[in-house]
Amino acid sequence: MNKKGFTLIELLVVIAIIALLSTLAVVALGSARKKANDAKRLSDVKQMQTALELFYTDKNTYPTTTASGITLGAGSAACLNGGGFAATGCANAYMGQVPEDPGSTDYTYTSTDGTSYTITATLESGAGNLSAGGVEASPSGIKNQ
Repeated sequence: MNKKGFTLIELLVVIAIIALLSTLAVVALGSARKKANDAKRLSDVKQMQTALELFYTDKNTYPTTTASGITLGAGSAACLNGGGFAATGCANAYMGQVPEDPGSTDYTYTSTDGTSYTITATLESGAGNLSAGGVEASPSGIKNQ
């Protein structure tokens, strides 16, 4: 008799291999997603720094806030125009839409005296020479907190 087909053992081996490969793929994609979010965070912060430097060049001051700062990209800080951060309707905007964090944390902007500022963000896995955790951007650059 010449039977064609797969044995139960062969099918179980194939299923085990597929399960192993899919597990590895899910783990790799989770790590890639964190790295992509961190790259977006750093890009967003650098764009905000550029807009704030343009604002400073024109006004000779940075937009001021209370000591607790403001959450960027939402509410009263959705755009940056000549009067500072605004909710909507930015005419002559330095940044028409202030970005929001791609994850569950927020970007926070603080400048109490207008001579300097701090933008804080949280990295999930780190990027470049910055490690995971809080990062702080100021006129002098971006560093870990």
